[in-house]
Amino acid sequence: MGLFNNSNKDLKIFQDAVEARRSIYDLEKEVSISDDEIKSIIEHTVKHVPSAFNSQSTRIVLLLNDNHEKFWDITKEELKKTMEPERDFQPTSDKIDNFKHSHGTVLFFEDQDVIKGLEAQMPAYADNFNVWANQTNGMHQFTLWTEFAIEGIGATIQHYNPLVDEQVAKTFDIPESWKLVAQMPFGNVRGEALEKEFKDVDERFIVKD
Repeated sequence: MGLFNNSNKDLKIFQDAVEARRSIYDLEKEVSISDDEIKSIIEHTVKHVPSAFNSQSTRIVLLLNDNHEKFWDITKEELKKTMEPERDFQPTSDKIDNFKHSHGTVLFFEDQDVIKGLEAQMPAYADNFNVWANQTNGMHQFTLWTEFAIEGIGATIQHYNPLVDEQVAKTFDIPESWKLVAQMPFGNVRGEALEKEFKDVDERFIVKD
């Protein structure tokens, strides 16, 4: 017996949601739901996504309004410092401005104090805890991304860490033990995702029966 009354129908709904989750780069400032509903979705994700040894090491920060825009201003400034003088910065600037033109940004962190504590408690697994933490963080990203897609909200995952880490921690008063893993700008969909190409599933999936 499945978890739901009509398992075939519910499975199809979930599968459709997984397919709907795409990298959407052209986003609107507006969203179809309230900020309180967004907060509720994130709270549910934080509470229910699993983690190795129930470590619950993932940390999430939701940036809205001026704080959201401030993050992308920081990102632009930090990227500019790393660019070679002769290189045209305009394409990068335009890309960042595109992310800034969204409703908000979700920052994903991993609490290094939790990971170090587990390494000390179980030294035989010490080499694995960072790997498992990244897997947990990825599950949080995927779950939230898919839930946003169900609500008609587009998103994409970006990785401007570690370039922005220091300024982000200082600006948003992030605890020292939190390590930035990824950033997710989100908003209503302004431009649809491009057609996706799929490799042959038979090359990626093996059954031994």
